[in-house]
Amino acid sequence: MGESIERQEVRGARVYLRVSTDEQDLERQERIVTDARAAGYYVAAVYREKASGARADRPELVRMVSDLQPGEVVVAEKIDRISRLPLAEAERLVAAIRDKGARLAVPGIVDMSELVAGSAGMARIVLEAVQDMLLRVALQTAHDDYEDRRERQRQGIDIAKRKGRYTGRKADQAQHKRIIALREAGMSIAKAAELTPCSPAQVKRVMALHRANNAL
Repeated sequence: MGESIERQEVRGARVYLRVSTDEQDLERQERIVTDARAAGYYVAAVYREKASGARADRPELVRMVSDLQPGEVVVAEKIDRISRLPLAEAERLVAAIRDKGARLAVPGIVDMSELVAGSAGMARIVLEAVQDMLLRVALQTAHDDYEDRRERQRQGIDIAKRKGRYTGRKADQAQHKRIIALREAGMSIAKAAELTPCSPAQVKRVMALHRANNAL
C-alpha cells in the first residue's frame, strides 16, 4: 500500500478497490486486503470496481456505503481510489460514510480519531478541525489531479488533430457486446449501465449504433 495500515482497536473493515478502465488491472491493489488483515482488521467485504473516480454513482461504492456498519473503517489504496469528485461532492461522500458511524483508513490521510476520542473541549474542536482540513486538502488534490490529466489529454488530442494523426478513442468492443447482450435479454437501460459498468447514455449510444448497423 506504500504505507502499512496501523493497528487499530476497530476490527471491522470494508476494502474498496477501483481502477478507471477495463484496460487497468485491480490485481495490484489486492494486497490491500492482506495488509488490512495483517493489521488486525476483520475484512467484512471487498468491493471491486472498474469506473471513474469522478462518478458518484459507482455501483460498488454505493453498495459499500449502504453496507457499512457503525465502527467499521473503509480501506483503500489512496484517497483518489475513493474519490476524484469535485470537493463539495467528495465531502458529501465522506459525510455519508461518517453518517454510518464509519471512517476512512487511507494511507496519506492523517488519522487523529484516537486523539479526538481522548480529547474534550477546545482541544477536541481543534483536532477535529485539523482532521477535516487535511482530508479536504487530500480530496481537492485528487480532483485537481484528475482535471490536470483531462486537460493534458485534451491538449494531446488537439495537437494530434492539427497534425492529422487523431483517429478518435477506440470503442470498447467487449463492453459493447455486454451491453447488447444485456439489453437483448430484456435488461433495462439503467440495470445494463450498472452491470457493464457505464452511463445510461452510453448504453443508449451503443444500442443505437447496433440497430443502425443491423439495419444496413
